[in-house]
Amino acid sequence: MDIRQPIHSEHAKTLDTAGLRRHFLVEQPFKPDEATLTYSQIDRIIVGGIHPITKTVRFSPELGKLTGTDFFLQRRELGLINIGGGAMVVADGQRYEVGPREALYIGQGAKELDFSSLDPSNPAKLYLNCAPAHTHYPNKKVTLAEASPETLGDAKTSNRRTIHKFFVPSVLPTCQLLMGMTQLEPGSLWNTMPCHTHDRRMEVYFYFDMPENGVVFHMCGEPTETRHVVVRNEQAVISPSWSIHSGVGTQAYTFIWGMVGENQVFPDMDHVAMTTLR
Repeated sequence: MDIRQPIHSEHAKTLDTAGLRRHFLVEQPFKPDEATLTYSQIDRIIVGGIHPITKTVRFSPELGKLTGTDFFLQRRELGLINIGGGAMVVADGQRYEVGPREALYIGQGAKELDFSSLDPSNPAKLYLNCAPAHTHYPNKKVTLAEASPETLGDAKTSNRRTIHKFFVPSVLPTCQLLMGMTQLEPGSLWNTMPCHTHDRRMEVYFYFDMPENGVVFHMCGEPTETRHVVVRNEQAVISPSWSIHSGVGTQAYTFIWGMVGENQVFPDMDHVAMTTLR
């Protein structure tokens, strides 16, 4: 498990391109027949991917050694969104078939987890966010139709997009994890502009549905001290609570957002005026 220490906003101002990428970019969440885990000490979120092809990927109790607990989810909750082919997830003997663009929430306390692909020729890609949890909430699969949708933006400003909220209080209870998927319409490039911050929770952006030669310029930094990280297909960016959350691509794309913090109210954000940006 890759460990990332928290970075103060004053420190972030001094980082060059390589430093920004080293601290905030998760370059390869998916590896064949493996699970990858990146532990950010910013609100203790774990980000990663599970990519079973020819064999089952298993989270056995021994994985708890990475978090100093008896088993991995002893004090954690887990959210998965599938961006690949159909998956089978078995949590303590309970089976869940998770199709493309479907999500699965696994509550605190699950001991043994198995992940496999229904069709090895079209393998699953399960993107995960995992957060500390203080109590158990029931496991629940959420389809795209069951997610809470919200369409925002305008083609005139190149930010027409639909936000599919999979794990929010109106869909299911969680301890603190929020997750969803935002899809930009063709011709739209900005995922959030005007931008915002939210001091009460951090966020991770995972970008996909991008061609090999496509990129997203993910905007970060304080509103008056902005930076950017170039992100390619199926890469993630860790965004501290003091950083703006925004990005612009070379063409339309999709991204999964995950948030961890003390406030689960989705609109709880501090909007940044365009005149403030530097």
